[in-house]
Amino acid sequence: MSIVIRPIITEKASSASERYNRYSFEVAPSANKIEIKNAVESAYGVSVEKVRTIIVRAERRTRNTKTGLQRSKSAVVKKAIVQLAEGETLDLYANL
Repeated sequence: MSIVIRPIITEKASSASERYNRYSFEVAPSANKIEIKNAVESAYGVSVEKVRTIIVRAERRTRNTKTGLQRSKSAVVKKAIVQLAEGETLDLYANL
């Protein structure tokens, strides 16, 4: 299984990449910071300074329908915010 699943391209992530040279990725839930750093460095050919990880909890929803209550929840996702060394950039749109 791959450690880096996909890059996260949102307005907030794009702003962080322009201002602070930080890029966001969705990663495997079992990956640690060292594995994430090595995977990003080998996949994109850049040097990583710092890795921050976030585990986004499941969002629970309840809906009232004709047949009764419908309960659901979203998946748990682990995100990594990777800060690159000064002067280095990533072109996320080239690999899509």
